[in-house]
Order: sequence, then C-alpha cells, then structure tokens
Amino acid sequence: MNGRPAATAPGSTGAGDLWLRRYRPVVDPALRLVCLPHAGGGASAFLPFTHLLPDSVEVLAVQYPGRQDRRLEPFVDTVDGLVAHIAEALEPWLDRPVALFGHSLGSLVAFETARRLEKQAPGNRPAHLFVSGRVAPTVVQRTTTHLLSDDQLVAKLAELQGTDPRVLADQEVLRLALPAIRNDYRAAATYIWRPGAPLACPITVLTGSEDPHVPAEGARAWHRLTAGKTAFHSFPGGHFYLTEHAEAVCRTIQAATGPVVQRSHPSSPPSAPVQPRECS
Repeated sequence: MNGRPAATAPGSTGAGDLWLRRYRPVVDPALRLVCLPHAGGGASAFLPFTHLLPDSVEVLAVQYPGRQDRRLEPFVDTVDGLVAHIAEALEPWLDRPVALFGHSLGSLVAFETARRLEKQAPGNRPAHLFVSGRVAPTVVQRTTTHLLSDDQLVAKLAELQGTDPRVLADQEVLRLALPAIRNDYRAAATYIWRPGAPLACPITVLTGSEDPHVPAEGARAWHRLTAGKTAFHSFPGGHFYLTEHAEAVCRTIQAATGPVVQRSHPSSPPSAPVQPRECS
C-alpha cells in the first residue's frame, strides 16, 4: 500500500515507509504521539512538538502523499483511504501506548484512525485522542472549498491565516501546493459520518477562540463520541492558533497524557496539571 519511494525521506521511520516521520527518535518512549496535519499540510508542521514535549513522548508525524518529498506520489482523496494507509503504517509502532493528535482535516483522520485501531488492535487501543480546529464529525458541514477557482482558493487560505503571505504571493510555489490543498479539501468534503460505538479513550478538544469554522456547539459535540472523559481547551487566535501557541498546546498534551506516561514509566516525573476550560 505504501508504494515504492525512491529513497528514504528525512525523518522517515525507514526505507519503504514514507507515511511516518520520526524527527527525534526516543530510545524508550512511554508514549507515542501520532500527529496528523491539516489540509495541504505536511509532517513538518509538527516539528515544534518534537522539541517541546518531554523525552518520555516520541512524536510520529504523518506525511500524506502528493506534497513535499512525496509530491510525485498520487494523492489519496478520501479520509477512509488515508486511514487505511496510516493504520497499516502504525502497526509496528503499537508496542507502546499511542495517542493521536489531528488538526482540522487531521482531526477527522485521527478520529477514524482511532476507531479503526480500537477494532483491529483492541489490546493496543489509543490512549488518548486530541482533536484540534474541527467540529465533531456528527455535525454536518456543507463545504465546496475544493470546487473554488485557484484565485478563490488562495483567498480562502489567506482568510485562514495559516499560510505565509510570501507563499501566497509566489505563483510557482502556489502552482505546486494548490493541487494538494484542493485534494485534501475534497477528502474533508466527501467524508461521511458513520454511527458506531463510542471510543474508549478520552478526547481532548482544542480550538482557537476566534475560529469561525469551529463554533462552541460543534466543538462540544465531540463528547458524544467517547465513553471516556472529554476536556475542552480554547486558545487565543483563529483556525491556526496552534502555530502561535505550540508551547501551551504541548503543555496540554503533556498534562492529559501524564497518567499514561506514569503507568508506562513509573520513574517519569509527573506533569504539571492544566485545568480544562469550556470553549467560549
């Protein structure tokens, strides 16, 4: 399923597997955090996490095909297709507790990956699910962003304030980047929610206080998708709040996964508590 890449990418987990990036290997991690990027995004978006999280946590960042070092590979244009590849790529890494963190499109992919892992590997269920910048999949969102013209799509990206303005002004870079962005918006738009058993793991919901795409009601709806606890954290900023608040986000991750780390590595120092607060 992984295709035949010409060479091992920087940070990849091994030749022949370009789905996962392991930028800072940890010899004996207590927890692995699998990070899934937004539409048009790449694994490198989570490089800050590798430096901000403690040594007990190893970050595995997912690289979707059709961008960056995988730009010559065909796109995967459905959430289900992405989940199938990612779940397969994760199989060798389930010897430790695993948590998933997704932003925007990545939240949908992370949620469906968690569902699949709970079915396929019940003995290695995800320990925690972090969903960022996305309403619950039970909330219907009608979007046709993938059908916009190139100029309209660029305007949409500028509105979200997650792309460097210099990139949006560079026609050559845009020519290379827009197909991946459009593909990922198509994957999100064609996603269909299928009812099923709630997850066993806790869910932490993270939002930007000024993100017009994630109203409070839509964020709170995530609590219906788990039999575990749900915590809500709102950070100043818009859809890409986590770029500015990476340190605070990592503190939230560390606090939420602290009990898992302690069970796996009792000698690890406990995390400082972070008090959840409702989305506003």
